[in-house]
Amino acid sequence: MAESRLQREITSRTSQERPKQWQQAELLPEPDKTPGYAYRWIRVSTLDKADNRNVSAKLREGWEVVSVEEQPKFQLLIDPNSRFKDSIEIGGLLLCKTPSEFIGQRARHFADITQAQADAVDNNLMRQSDARMPIFNERKSSTSFGKGT
Repeated sequence: MAESRLQREITSRTSQERPKQWQQAELLPEPDKTPGYAYRWIRVSTLDKADNRNVSAKLREGWEVVSVEEQPKFQLLIDPNSRFKDSIEIGGLLLCKTPSEFIGQRARHFADITQAQADAVDNNLMRQSDARMPIFNERKSSTSFGKGT
């Protein structure tokens, strides 16, 4: 009975695990998510040339710069020459956050713009229609697989 216990102690799970594999490092690490916020990397420079217009537009849209205190795992990634002190900047990209409801509102805003543009194109097309040779604006599509009946 003692022998069976000894053998069980010798064969452990660590000896049965696969060897660890090398993985390429992520270019932009994923931040720890805070409930109610969405995160995004915002361009602050390209080829060491500041992109003030992009940063200004994103800040006016409601994006807030994430500080190192909020994401302590990025402590070593602080750029000492950054214009944004105590922020997380990697390769000209700055980590920012915004409330999650802003993301939904932004998506609806651009969906409305897209729909208005599609409607304008349709109206312009249908304006050129003639009763003798009407233009059909049919927007249906179907997908079939194989030789189905």
